Order: sequence, then structure tokens, then C-alpha cells
Amino acid sequence: MYLYTPDEIDRERAHHQAVIQGTDNLDIKRIGNLGELAFEQFCREYLPVEMWEWQNEEAIRRCNPESFAGHDFEVFGYEIDVKTSRDVSAFRPANLLENDPDDDIIAMVWHRDNEDALILLGWERTETLKSKVKTQEAYSGEEPAKLAHLAARPMNELHDLGPNTAHLNQKPENPFSPGDRVVKKGDDDASVAVVIEVLPPEKNTTAYGQEMDGEAVNVAFPNMLDDGPGNWREIHPAKLASYCDDQNIKLYTYKHTNLEYPENPFTPGDYVIKPDYDDPDLAVVLEVAEESDADREITVAFCKHFEKEWGDQTYHPPADLASRWEETGGKSYTYCYSELRFEQQY
Repeated sequence: MYLYTPDEIDRERAHHQAVIQGTDNLDIKRIGNLGELAFEQFCREYLPVEMWEWQNEEAIRRCNPESFAGHDFEVFGYEIDVKTSRDVSAFRPANLLENDPDDDIIAMVWHRDNEDALILLGWERTETLKSKVKTQEAYSGEEPAKLAHLAARPMNELHDLGPNTAHLNQKPENPFSPGDRVVKKGDDDASVAVVIEVLPPEKNTTAYGQEMDGEAVNVAFPNMLDDGPGNWREIHPAKLASYCDDQNIKLYTYKHTNLEYPENPFTPGDYVIKPDYDDPDLAVVLEVAEESDADREITVAFCKHFEKEWGDQTYHPPADLASRWEETGGKSYTYCYSELRFEQQY
């Protein structure tokens, strides 16, 4: 058995995809998504990458509706459906077959009440499950009152279904996550970009059909995100890929080794605080000095001052924010970028 611990990005995507799917039971769909994420991690860790495929990978990564495939994964040519439940009675052979009688294999995943951990219990062929149910129906004796048989093979026995082949290096190596600020490595004039999605290692094909020597990271530039219909800084990073896909915001693909974290990550419109204050007020970046050696590079205004001047309509496009605030005669302040910290508002 294997324990899977979803991170914040996994949990947000699992939930938001369930919302976008429009399911009647949001909890069941979200938990099912987490089960698929758990099984995908097992495949990525222990099975050759060219021997398995996750049908809903892009749908969950971008929080789009699924294509309603009859199964979740194909592994060594077998169709596999992942059954995720808190109720272990759902893994009894008859109950498994009731919902998934046509797949080749059913994988079983148990989850905790608060969905912060899942256990991959095992798997079984549907033909074996059918045989067990048929035998049980023909069995004339009485079942044990307190015992029920759960048919499950160890997860590692999935290896035996395929050829004896060497594992590829398929665990992601890049350090980036959605929402991170990055710049192109070695470019002194590079613009700050936002990581939108980190693609699986096997999806490293460029728009021109060539495979890059490294893992692909899709980024967007803040000025393009600012042109969207909403304030993207108030959207959870896990949902940025969905937002960009919905709004047709152009993404740029980079090899992960060609990116690095910027020394100064801030751009106009960012929410920041000065963390060395005991109770820091929320501020918004108005301008970032072009000269990187300027003593005080970041100009900000405080949100409480926006509210006094503009009321509830405090959001203005970042490109116009500095000039509009100057027109009001409002106060602004300058700081060194090292004195500030992002204060997320999602």
C-alpha cells in the first residue's frame, strides 16, 4: 500500500475541476479527482512512462470538464478505473462491479475524512471480481458475521502486467510551481513572468513538434494577465491555468533549466506588506523602478488609503494605477524590494 499526501495545488485543482464539471455531487467528484492524482503519482514513480496514460491529466491540470472517457488510465494496454471512497464497504467485489463492470482493472483508494491523505490499497481484475461474486452467490454456507472479503492485489504487482523494462526518469525535476515568479536565466533585461502550469516530464514537445531537453514550464507575463477580465492576483495559483485557458491568455513555454527566480519579483498591481512591522497594512505596488541599482525600487500605496478615496471600487488596471492615484493626490511610499513580501489575496 502507498500513502499519498496531496499538496495545496492538488486539492485546489481537484475541487475546482469538480465545480467546472458541474456534477450533482461535488464531494464525490472532488474525492475521485484526488484518487486519480494519487494513482498518477504511483504510475509516475514505479511504471515506465511510455507504458501508461492518464486520460484526464489535462482536464484536471487546467480544471476543464472531462471528456467522459469510460476509464481513468491505460496501463500496459489495460483500462483501469480508480475507485476512491471513505467507506471500505465500497471495495467489496459486488459493490465495485456495480459501478465499473466493463473496465479491465479497478484500483482501490481510501481517503481520510478531511481528504489530506489517501491510501492506495491495491487493485484487482474485473474478471476476478466477477468470478468471486459468482462463487459467493453459489456458496450455500453462511458468511462470517463480522468478516467480509475485500479482493485486492498489492499495488506493486501492476509491474507484472507489463514487460520487464527499465524505468525512465519521469519524476519532475524542476523546482517551480504555479504562481511562482520567474525570469529567463542569463538575460539581464528579462521581464518577470508568472508560472501558470508545470507540464509532466513526458509532455516536453514544443509548438514546432521538437522535444526540448528538459521539462516544459508554461508562463504568462503580468501585463497580459492584467488585460484579462478579472484581478488574476486574487485567483488561487492552482486555477491560473484554467483562467488563462478560458480567457485565451497567451502562454509561453520554457525549458525549466532556462528559468530562475528573480531577485526582484514585484510588478505593478501586486499585493505586498512590510513584514518587519508588527501589524503591517496591506499595500499595492504602483511602480517598479527600471534601474535595478536604485536605492528604493518599489513605489506602493496602502489599500486603506484607496478605500478612503475610491470606496469599494479600489481595483484599477495596474498599468493605469500609478497615474490615477497621482491624480487624486494620494500618498505613496517607496521601499527597497528586499523590505517587502507578497501578501496573497486568494
